[in-house]
Amino acid sequence: MIGAEGKLFRPLAFTKTMALTASLIIALFLIPPFAAVFFKKNNLKQNSKYILNAILVMLGITAIFYGYWLGLILIAFATTAFLGILGKVSSKRANLINIIISVVAIILLLAAYWRPLGFDRSIFMNLIFVSIICFGLLGSFSIFRNYYSRILQWALANKLFFLIIPTTVLTLGFIIMKNTGKEFMPSLNEGSFLLMPTSLPHAGVEENKRVLQQLDMAVASIPEIETVVGKSGRTESALDPAPLSMYENVIQYKSEYMRNSAGERQRYQVNEDGLFVLKNGNFIINPNNELDDDIHYEESQLQTTATRDDLVPDNNGEYYRNWRPKIKSPDDIWNEIVRVTKFPGITSAPKLQPIETRLVMLQTGMRAPMGIKVKGQDLQEIEAFGLQLENILKQVDGVKEQAVYADRIVGKPYLLIDIDRKQLARYGISIMAVQEILQVAVGGMPLTQTVEGRERYSIRVRYPRELRENPSDLENIYVPVEKGSPVPLGQLVNIRYEQGPQVIKSEDTFLLGYVLFDKLDGFAEVNVVENAQAMIKGKIDSGELVVPKGINYQFTGTYENQLRAEKTLSIVVPLALIIIFLILYFQFRSVATSLMVFTGITVAFAGGFIMIWLYGQDWFLNFSFFGENLRDLFNMKTINLSVAVWVGFIALFGIATDDGVVMATYLTQTFDRENPTDKKGIRLAALEAAEKRIRPCLMTTVTTILALLPVMTSTGKGSDIMIPMAIPIFGGMVIDITSYFIVPVLYSWKKEFQLKRARK
Repeated sequence: MIGAEGKLFRPLAFTKTMALTASLIIALFLIPPFAAVFFKKNNLKQNSKYILNAILVMLGITAIFYGYWLGLILIAFATTAFLGILGKVSSKRANLINIIISVVAIILLLAAYWRPLGFDRSIFMNLIFVSIICFGLLGSFSIFRNYYSRILQWALANKLFFLIIPTTVLTLGFIIMKNTGKEFMPSLNEGSFLLMPTSLPHAGVEENKRVLQQLDMAVASIPEIETVVGKSGRTESALDPAPLSMYENVIQYKSEYMRNSAGERQRYQVNEDGLFVLKNGNFIINPNNELDDDIHYEESQLQTTATRDDLVPDNNGEYYRNWRPKIKSPDDIWNEIVRVTKFPGITSAPKLQPIETRLVMLQTGMRAPMGIKVKGQDLQEIEAFGLQLENILKQVDGVKEQAVYADRIVGKPYLLIDIDRKQLARYGISIMAVQEILQVAVGGMPLTQTVEGRERYSIRVRYPRELRENPSDLENIYVPVEKGSPVPLGQLVNIRYEQGPQVIKSEDTFLLGYVLFDKLDGFAEVNVVENAQAMIKGKIDSGELVVPKGINYQFTGTYENQLRAEKTLSIVVPLALIIIFLILYFQFRSVATSLMVFTGITVAFAGGFIMIWLYGQDWFLNFSFFGENLRDLFNMKTINLSVAVWVGFIALFGIATDDGVVMATYLTQTFDRENPTDKKGIRLAALEAAEKRIRPCLMTTVTTILALLPVMTSTGKGSDIMIPMAIPIFGGMVIDITSYFIVPVLYSWKKEFQLKRARK
């Protein structure tokens, strides 16, 4: 992978490769010699048990000494082992105790560090919730394990009828894949926003300064906002070609949960209006220590001498929620920002984040993830055509109407001073003399520098503002004449206003203008661009839109990255599948057996798409459990096909192959050993082999699903990428349960067909 996706996923690939390589080395070269040493003789085996248990106890005591309560788990394992060695506990019961210790330890760890219900709920509630999920999942698979033989017997007896199930799953998966939206990459949550509206081109310096200050104050009034810093215009650098009318407000919002210092006690809560309310009801105070005029206060509630320092956080390092109850996600904070920044004279802005926007601007030059580049030779024509595209884009399905904006290129007022050469010749004044007078009077001329430490400041000479504020003042500036009286500038020049471009952009030798737009929530980026392309083409074909001569337009943005990544993935994904098939063939030396194992991959592939589709359905898991809506808990929303999703599928292919390999390997060994000669014997051999291997297959599925649950409920930074990666793996592994039946059924079918052909 190259570009942004390569930067993001290449470290993941290296990490996983090195981890698997290390595990392979340990399994092949370290475990066998250690096993040979420890279990060579009975007395050595007995001694090694004492040594290992003593090591466990020492490690446990050391861990407790350093404050890690997991040391208790190690001591519990060692104690159980000592009791088994001494004959106090049977090996079966010791194994059961070890399982219970492991389960309790895992549940406690998950409750403490996963916290699925949130940090605002007690650890006890989280413990109960985690216990229900873990025991429910393990219980479901235990029931499945008990009934597996009966279901497989029925499947072996009704092969065609059974195979309708995986065929239906495959069909649904491929239908969903064709109808799933596409995007380049899910937007990463950076913990900050970049508000980039623009004013109209004719707005002056003072007006832009005033509006920028109002934007900062309006955003800072939102309780969830920590800091906001606005910028207008640019520094003297070619790397930041921003006109004065383009604002950049970097907004940092507070973390949803905060943890207070040990020993402090929470005495307040945040209400719907963002006011801090003391729990004992003494007074109400807002973040700026001011009372809200729109809220009625009882006299007993007021205590204006209180400061924000009186509001100390929660008890003994506990987490508390830092957002108002109505603010559920960063999207709600952005909606609040949009609501309070609706000022006359400025445009709306797409939802942006600082790092993401800088990358988009470096790649395309635009300040939005989607847009159209309009190229031509005349700025007025470019602007006029851009305005036509703006009106069309507002009608496109999936486009956020208020975020569509075509560059207003020509519209900035310029004061033109045309020098009358005849008049200059009449008075004997040179053009350079007039220009120097204008430079000094209006623009200012640096004479020298002042040095203050390491800082240097220019000392400029310039007319005071009241002598150069308007054109009539400029006309009264006197130009000295050699051997004569000074002449007013108004007699030497013609002064007039004229509209011109506020900024000139070019690309590929053409002048350039942008038409920016954004998508609505729930729509895929690529689908929205394709809808826009189709509508514009339709308007051109019908004659409603005429492209002027010398003007051309091109869609740009992260859409281009998606097309590039799609080309890469169209090679990478089939290549991964081909390599997996070759590895399977080298293992079994049979195309038929390799294809049987490969069916698990195809079913898992379809299962991943079914899970993606379910995530986008409002009815799926739309109910509350322990006061939490499961859709909110598992971050369920419309998931589009992106590079992150395809990386998840590539990982799924490898995991889904494991179960089929384990099952097919034992089926091959069983049939080679027993060599059944009738249909009944073939089915019994398939049933025996499958029963022997169902436990390790279930272990693969259960451990994968359990490991993915914390990822799918995560809300921190990076979760926007991890969740789309985890969803296809989760859905694929759930559906992959059918491979526990498909491989034995197909293997049995193959052997029965070979037997029938041999008899003929």
